[in-house]
Amino acid sequence: MFIQEIMTAGNLLPELAGVVGAFSLRDMGIATAVVSATGLLIGLFLGVASKRLEVKVDKRETLVRDLLPGANCGGCGYAGCDACAKAIVEGEAPVNACPVANDEAHGAIAKVMGAEIASEEKKAAFVKCAGTCDKAKVNYTYYGVQDCKAAATISGNGSKACSYGCMGFGSCVKVCAFDAIHVVDGVAYVDTEKCTGCSKCVAECPNHLIELVPVKSKHMVACSSADKGKDVKTYCGAGCIGCRLCVKNCEFDAIHVENNLAKIDYSKCTNCGKCASVCPVKIIRVKNA
Repeated sequence: MFIQEIMTAGNLLPELAGVVGAFSLRDMGIATAVVSATGLLIGLFLGVASKRLEVKVDKRETLVRDLLPGANCGGCGYAGCDACAKAIVEGEAPVNACPVANDEAHGAIAKVMGAEIASEEKKAAFVKCAGTCDKAKVNYTYYGVQDCKAAATISGNGSKACSYGCMGFGSCVKVCAFDAIHVVDGVAYVDTEKCTGCSKCVAECPNHLIELVPVKSKHMVACSSADKGKDVKTYCGAGCIGCRLCVKNCEFDAIHVENNLAKIDYSKCTNCGKCASVCPVKIIRVKNA
């Protein structure tokens, strides 16, 4: 009898297997349908959401961005070229806001914006110091971090006896993205052909020695000392002594001495060169000379 029960159970196995198989196929079909429906619903939801939440970008912004050089130097006053393009399109910045882009690029951007280019004088950086190694005296030898801002934390603004002068550690060189400024004989020197006027070096100099001057101007005062002439002579052989000879010989009222230092008004200067020719210490320099 036991053997018969076993045989009977064995005969039922194929039927049971068929039933289980049927249930498995049905369950798989249901699961597949549920997953497919869920995926379809999620897809539809994301599609609708992307349309509803889409941030519309002005097509002009993309066109302007493509015309910018991509240097991301920050010379325009914005975080980078993307931000500059956005500002131009939104009217927050002029079409020639980028100091790196050339006139052709500015013209193309103006065409995209349907605007005119505001006339703006091209400027380049100039370092107001002539205190080279053979001219400027030193108080001590500096062995610290080769960085002007780090050296400026030490009494006297670096090792040079002149606390106004260039420290020569090249902080300005490090921030220049155009290889336009280098330290030569202890003083930073700007190549005006490469300079884009981005002003990063201006902001980096702790002694505020660098300023942007019109490219067309030929003469600059290479000194920043506000000390009296007698004191200047004790620590630098190339410092302004405030003698006013330049003022007396200028026919265009373009140069004056303020706080013991000669300063040129570039809006009046005609590049005649008389101020440079009479300067006894030769700190009124011809550009790139």
